[in-house]
Amino acid sequence: MRTAITDNLSRFFTQPYPFYYKGKSLWIIAAILFVFSFVFNYFFQPFNVYHPEHKMSYLMISVIHSITPFVIILLFSIFSVSPETEERWTVLKEMLLLVILLFIVGIVQFLIRDIIYDNPDNWSWKYFFEEIRNTFLVGSLIAIILISLNFNRLNYWNKKRADELNLSSIKNNNQIDKKDVDDSGVDDSGVFIETQVKADDFKLKVDNLLFAKSEGNYIEFYLMDVRSVTDMTVNKFVKRLTLKDLESALKPFPEIIRTHRSYLVNLNQIMGVEGNAQGYKLRLKDYDGTVPVSRNMIGNFNNVMNGN
Repeated sequence: MRTAITDNLSRFFTQPYPFYYKGKSLWIIAAILFVFSFVFNYFFQPFNVYHPEHKMSYLMISVIHSITPFVIILLFSIFSVSPETEERWTVLKEMLLLVILLFIVGIVQFLIRDIIYDNPDNWSWKYFFEEIRNTFLVGSLIAIILISLNFNRLNYWNKKRADELNLSSIKNNNQIDKKDVDDSGVDDSGVFIETQVKADDFKLKVDNLLFAKSEGNYIEFYLMDVRSVTDMTVNKFVKRLTLKDLESALKPFPEIIRTHRSYLVNLNQIMGVEGNAQGYKLRLKDYDGTVPVSRNMIGNFNNVMNGN
């Protein structure tokens, strides 16, 4: 029984989880925490409230206590996180980050006690540990509820949509039709691709392309090498150019779309779609790994796959 519980917790903590601490998502997270914290503190009053030592109304005290985590989370915008870190973000990493945040919030709540309370012991160790304890009691409860609900919501919907795609367009082996192309750079031998090194310019056989992945200033191309019906391998080669330039060169081919900041994928090579809390993972023909579809590109991916 204990082993089963441990295994379930281990699987849960290692599940992919979206990284929200940047851009618009950061503001939304900060606002949600402010509202939850205020409602919890003001209406439930979880800790002993001694009104005679208050320098202001309890409403204002609740606002101040709730705005502290709001401001601290927004300060995360000054830090930059690598795309690799975002892609490898998990439930466990989210919770560890929140532990650090709660500790910082607890310290700040202690430092502003003189603004809120008329108490000669405001700067005592007693209230230092009390503020950190109270912050963890409220914050951890809110965090566990929000993370669990959000994880289950995203996981459910992304898996459901992935299953629908597997049952419709992918199962039926729907091919994305090519547009009528009037372009001298496109012929039976492939499309001409200009790189940042003139001597490396080449022709790309789009039908054989599985996906292209951006790695710094280079693009990794993964292509099918079809030697026979039973002998097919995936070859990789690297060229110096940007993903934006490659996407522009492949614009005449509607089956090639961007699914992630670092990936272009040939939709006609998809064998299956898997969903998780971060988005989709695509399984491609004769390729052992998967290719991601990020959350902000799921809508466009669904529309293209459904022929919209």
